[in-house]
Amino acid sequence: MRHRPRAAAAALAASISINGCVDPNIDQLIESFQGELGRLAREAAAAERIAVPGIDGWIFFGPELRHLSVGRFWGPDAAGISRSPRAEDADPLPAILDFKRQLDDIGVELLLVPVPPKAAVFPEKVSDALSVPIPVPRLDPAHRQFYERLRTDGVDVLDLTDLFIAERFHPEGPLYCRTDTHWSGSGCTIAAAAIANVIRVRPWYDALDTQPYAAAWYSISVTGDLTREGGIPGPREELRLRGVVTRTRRERTPVSPNPDSPIVLLGDSHNLVFHAGGDMHTTGAGLPDQLAFELGLALDLVAVRGSGATPARLNLLRRAQTDPTYWGRKRLVIWCFAARELTESDGWRLAPIAPP
Repeated sequence: MRHRPRAAAAALAASISINGCVDPNIDQLIESFQGELGRLAREAAAAERIAVPGIDGWIFFGPELRHLSVGRFWGPDAAGISRSPRAEDADPLPAILDFKRQLDDIGVELLLVPVPPKAAVFPEKVSDALSVPIPVPRLDPAHRQFYERLRTDGVDVLDLTDLFIAERFHPEGPLYCRTDTHWSGSGCTIAAAAIANVIRVRPWYDALDTQPYAAAWYSISVTGDLTREGGIPGPREELRLRGVVTRTRRERTPVSPNPDSPIVLLGDSHNLVFHAGGDMHTTGAGLPDQLAFELGLALDLVAVRGSGATPARLNLLRRAQTDPTYWGRKRLVIWCFAARELTESDGWRLAPIAPP
């Protein structure tokens, strides 16, 4: 991956910010950030719009802005924050810990990979009412606290936020689509490399039967989901994607998910965008494809277009119900979902991972 020189740029950027604000007090900045995002989310909801227009053609997802505005969202605070219709399902912490415990009981590892909100990585693109310094600081303290709480309870959490802020203007384009709720082609390649770095040090990884895949960058034009019904009309967006194909056949083809793989990729549409085609834009260039390229093996994919919180885990249960040997072949579950699901999903139910 190519990197641009940063020393001189960082030194210059450290003294420059939007609207002339230099080195603001971080607590005051977070308070202003949360207040403005909450205001924008409420206005969009009142207008029955899912989208919020930002700066320079950027569009943001209203529920994601709300999520970033609410602060602490677990424990006693969950019931008053969550969109869950049932108070008992509002807190994500018990469901995540229960899922981890069930996997531990059958000898399968868990890697939790929340997708950072777009506005946390590009906060200066949200509103001209905000003064955001460059380099961009982290403005999501609740995430950091929650992930640390999970780690204290033994959950392996890969927090991509700092990496995404550092790499946000990748040579192949920004890490998020400007007009879509998902990360971009460069975003999912950066995420895949980070996930693979965590997996390759696992003691069991070297014993896996791996193979090389081929990859090349190309351009595509998409209609972002934030410009469709309920959104804000806008032009098609040009993206760069890294397509991944097999190298073992005469006619190279995209990598198909493998239900026998020892690694399961579980979650929401961040695992389907650029992979599933149709409303997910194209095939062969999404997170499952990038992980196949990085790891040298196809993954078992259990992903939904809806919530990665409860529905995705229920789909995992259905896999185990139809195949009694399912869990015996697995070593790791990568649970990847939009961080906004922690408050904006329909709830975090406790769910079994295998039939009784």
